[in-house]
Amino acid sequence: MSKPVVAIVGRPNVGKSTLFNVLAGEKISIVKDTPGVTRDRIYADTSWLDRDFTLIDTGGIEPESKDIIISQMREQAQIAIDTADVIVFITDVRQGLVDADSKVADMLRRSGKPVVLVVNKVDSFQKFMPDVYEFYNLGIGDPHPVSASSRLGIGDMLDAVIEHFPESNEESEEDERPRIAIVGKPNVGKSSIINKLVGEDRVIVSNIAGTTRDAIDTDIIHNGREYVFIDTAGLRRKNKIKEELERYSIIRTVTAVERADVVLIVIDAAEGVTEQDAKIAGIAHERGKGIIIVVNKWDAIEKNDKTMREYENEVRRVLSFMPYAEIMYVSAKTGQRLPKLFDMIDMVIENQTLRVATGVLNEIMSEAVAMQQPPSDKGKRLKLYYITQVAVKPPSFVIFVNDKELMHFSYTRYLENKIREAFGFKGTSLKFFIRERKEKDR
Repeated sequence: MSKPVVAIVGRPNVGKSTLFNVLAGEKISIVKDTPGVTRDRIYADTSWLDRDFTLIDTGGIEPESKDIIISQMREQAQIAIDTADVIVFITDVRQGLVDADSKVADMLRRSGKPVVLVVNKVDSFQKFMPDVYEFYNLGIGDPHPVSASSRLGIGDMLDAVIEHFPESNEESEEDERPRIAIVGKPNVGKSSIINKLVGEDRVIVSNIAGTTRDAIDTDIIHNGREYVFIDTAGLRRKNKIKEELERYSIIRTVTAVERADVVLIVIDAAEGVTEQDAKIAGIAHERGKGIIIVVNKWDAIEKNDKTMREYENEVRRVLSFMPYAEIMYVSAKTGQRLPKLFDMIDMVIENQTLRVATGVLNEIMSEAVAMQQPPSDKGKRLKLYYITQVAVKPPSFVIFVNDKELMHFSYTRYLENKIREAFGFKGTSLKFFIRERKEKDR
């Protein structure tokens, strides 16, 4: 089941980003070389009392005039209403209750979404509590006093947030249909692909509004199997600045990817792979989803006998962090190769849920070690004792070793390649966890 999404909303300078960083903890400062995992993250995976959730910061824009602040806040609140399961609305005890707070509170109240009202910068409960009571006037429930910078009151606030989460196993048991998110930049043909798939099959079960205003869940039946396609249509507001557009479309992408089993990353054949495509791919990769890169508008490309190979080389170069991803060349306009998409989706789902017997895994590992000695450092050599698969979606493995400091990333990659040679695992990432075990514990 996908993790609940919690969005943080509030005026500039009330402490949204401070609270976001506190809740996201050390994860926020991790900078990997995977696109989509940047220092300026607007989302992070976090947990409280064993409940995992995705946190989204809608901030980042600080306009000058009051009118613009109110319209921007409304826009941010709308994004939160559309994408989040729970909304954390932050106000500032030192500035008191202002007009913009009231206007956004009206929107949030009408949305019917659960809202947790937070009054920030309460560095002393004794001193500021009389001022906190003023925020009852917003009419969206009890105000929770916190100090994000001093980390006061955070636990009580999180208790209130997770109260609104759905029961953890409700949905996963009931709905086992494959969920496929179609993501990519605006105007690459995401909706056209879905429309063509629906048209080809002549069966559309329902059009249900998804978790966001711009994400539509479409049920399609192909060869007797039902699939749920999640279309993240791009925002179509012309008066918004480009960075803001990108920020909001990334938020939508995160929530769609979170709900999916397989992600179709749609690329415009004429444009090639762009930096934003790499960011979007990075989000799907980081979350361990099945991935198919769909190159659309292939009919519009001038071709010779080398075109496809050269194009694939370029895609692989830009998306080098996910060499396992499958690539398909299609045309939503003509329907070229689109029916084959279902075969590839089925194959990727099968690989995402593939389990390998422990005995077989250990045979592969023994052979790999015999062919290439594990690394050593200062006379101490890495010893690999045992490997076992612990999860699927994505397939995840634990390797027990004598000293995990010696387990270099490149050797893990070598073992991954050996496992892929034996079982394929096309279209899915593999996760490896290294555990230490002393010789006497064996």
